[in-house]
Amino acid sequence: MSDTIRAVILGIIEGVTEFLPVSSTGHLLLAERFFGLGEGAFWDSFTVLIQLGAILAIVGLYFKKLWDVAIGFFTGDAYARRFVIGVLVAFLPAVVVGLIAGKYIKSVLFNPWVVCFTLIVGGAILLWVDKLDLKPREHDATKFPLLTYLYIGIAQCIAMIPGVSRSGASIVAAMFLGADKRAAAEFSFFLAIPTMIGAFAYDFYKSRAEMTMDHIGIVAIGFVVSFITAIIVVKSFLEYVTRHGFVVFAWWRVIVGTLGLIALALGH
Repeated sequence: MSDTIRAVILGIIEGVTEFLPVSSTGHLLLAERFFGLGEGAFWDSFTVLIQLGAILAIVGLYFKKLWDVAIGFFTGDAYARRFVIGVLVAFLPAVVVGLIAGKYIKSVLFNPWVVCFTLIVGGAILLWVDKLDLKPREHDATKFPLLTYLYIGIAQCIAMIPGVSRSGASIVAAMFLGADKRAAAEFSFFLAIPTMIGAFAYDFYKSRAEMTMDHIGIVAIGFVVSFITAIIVVKSFLEYVTRHGFVVFAWWRVIVGTLGLIALALGH
């Protein structure tokens, strides 16, 4: 398989799974294990670097809202400033945990057995949450209480375990803290911006010396594909989850995790 085709496939996987509660990291790890995609140091960096394409899709889709927040932050708008502080508060726990335990997590937990188990467990949790009669009182992701932002950020740290899903952890936490499904999903998008930009900057800095022009071209392909795919998925996801909930994503996790465990048990 050519590097170009591999970049396109991985870009599609990243764009489709980054903002759905199904774990993009888990799917990329399974794609590497069972289909030979993404093997090697460069491809490990590639899967992190192309996340920026998915993040820019969020920036594009929510440009007006983000622009208004930015303007409000510098002109003294209290709500804008509180939201920016809220995003930073939610972002900080992942920074702390990443610095303390990131290397350990990557060396010990980044394996397909862990991914498959966490996909199944996470699917079961989504099914359970979807059936709860929660009474949402927060309907705007930019106006959550500051403690809500902090608790969502703490919950997001669980997603450092591959297969958990960053968006899934933050959405479930937000719903338990009183957010409706749409607001919970939207905040998971906003929280992804600093989280993924930080991961991109860190990985790019580490791998900059090994990057050749060919590598940059391959990353650019994956970047564009993930950007386009993420735009399509996010627009569809918000409408779908508002009307139908998370059942289909929960069962997708359970099915993929179960098939993965069967394949691993058979020696694949």
